[in-house]
Amino acid sequence: MSMEELIAAARVNKAWPFQEAQRLLKRYPDGTKPDGSPVLFETGYGPSGLPHIGTFQEVLRTTLVRRAFEALIGAKPEDGKTRLVAFSDDMDGLRKVPDNVPNQALLEANLHKPLSRVPDPFEKGHESFAAHNNAKLREFLDRFGFEYEFVAANDMYNSGRFDDALRQVLRKNQDILDIMLPTLREERRQTYSPVLPISPSTGHVLQVPVEVVDAEAGTIRFTDEDGTTVEQSALGGMSKLQWKVDWAMRWYALGVDYEMYGKDLTDSGVQSGKIVKVLGGRKPDGLIYEMFLDQNGEKISKSKGNGLSIEEWLTYGSEESLGFYVFPNPKSAKQLHVGVIPRAVDDYWQFRERLAEQPLDKQLGNPVWHLQRANGGFEGSEAPGAGDTLPVTYGLLLNLVGVLGAEASHEQVWSYLGNYIHDADPEHHPQLNGLVDCALAYNRDFIAPTLKKRAPSENEAAALRALDEVLAGLDPETPAEDIQTEVYEIGKREEFDFESLRDWFKALYETLLGSEQGPRMGSFIALYGVENSRRLIAEALAKA
Repeated sequence: MSMEELIAAARVNKAWPFQEAQRLLKRYPDGTKPDGSPVLFETGYGPSGLPHIGTFQEVLRTTLVRRAFEALIGAKPEDGKTRLVAFSDDMDGLRKVPDNVPNQALLEANLHKPLSRVPDPFEKGHESFAAHNNAKLREFLDRFGFEYEFVAANDMYNSGRFDDALRQVLRKNQDILDIMLPTLREERRQTYSPVLPISPSTGHVLQVPVEVVDAEAGTIRFTDEDGTTVEQSALGGMSKLQWKVDWAMRWYALGVDYEMYGKDLTDSGVQSGKIVKVLGGRKPDGLIYEMFLDQNGEKISKSKGNGLSIEEWLTYGSEESLGFYVFPNPKSAKQLHVGVIPRAVDDYWQFRERLAEQPLDKQLGNPVWHLQRANGGFEGSEAPGAGDTLPVTYGLLLNLVGVLGAEASHEQVWSYLGNYIHDADPEHHPQLNGLVDCALAYNRDFIAPTLKKRAPSENEAAALRALDEVLAGLDPETPAEDIQTEVYEIGKREEFDFESLRDWFKALYETLLGSEQGPRMGSFIALYGVENSRRLIAEALAKA
């Protein structure tokens, strides 16, 4: 595939990252800004709680659009045609104490202070609560291989790098009020100010009326919490901006060209778009995505801690499966809980194995193509290869571990994999080796406590005896597909009175594995071993 072929295919492709990149290309048809600077992508993060996958997805999805845009203009990542800024709003005041964080009293005592000036409740040696949460976010972004620039509001405000933009906000103070006040309740209007001063007496971020004394000097006047009138600078970290104004100021100061955000910020995006225009800038392009939901259909919240943490996903699934789950349909809500992980792992591998054989237009619609490009998996027009296949599905691996029990070991699982894989060596199958640990953890925490094998009915017991008789005559090396055929034939036999093959397989799952769903039984028997499978049948028949 040549670069020209890639560009031509990318400019008409319907995959959502390309659709977004094609819109951005209309902003800059030659792929560069008028001043020659890189096209700037931004993603924002509020470090008021531990980062979760909802935070991670925004960086991933923005990266997918960034790499798609580079494909449209024929650029490589190292060409410097684009930049991605991961921005932490760590000057925001701590409004409430998150439920899932230690040292609650410490945080309670520091409410309303900027997050970057609240002590670290985790006591891990970080300068602040925000610094701890920022580090956790960066740790995973680095692990996944993203190329980004981390920028913290605390550094930008305190260093004075936002000062010129802050002066512009002060100059346009009344224009901004004219935009914002009609959107507020009457009570809120009485105290609203675009600028939030930081109290010299308490260090709190104050929600009080502010008078602009001298926009060029950056001087403001307000009433402090103790009732005294204070005149001080708004520059150099002595204030921060109200959320919607802050967002617009950031777009203006940094020259942001693309930023996506969640549906809950739709109104914020409208108002911030108006404000950035008043400041003399331009609203970025970007999509509005739907929110992640927990298993109860409720919005995920950092403060509630009701979503999956990054660490939890990686305990039970692979990094690649996380990206794969995030990829599709950003404008549709997704439930995010541990139950979605096994299928995400297996679906990822199905798409990965398919990739190398697909024509170019299908490759560009394959999530794995985008994920590998986002992860630096290939350069320029080079197509990512399918890589190693996964010789055992994660679902089948979970069934094996489920039968072995909660106390199964890594070594024990690999001894059974030898029944199914010719070269069953962890060094030869590193991806599978990682998933063995994930399966052991998933089984221990979620499957083993729920497994309950029931006794077979009379007709089911008869069918199990027939299956045992067939297995007794099989060569231990019989292929999984041949075993599957034998299982099918037994389920079709009229004397066992199954209404459908589905009832037969359901009976196998519930009597042999203790679950309502299960794998292809031919594959499971080949993996677990014929004699071991016959022992499972004997245990089930003993209950009949």
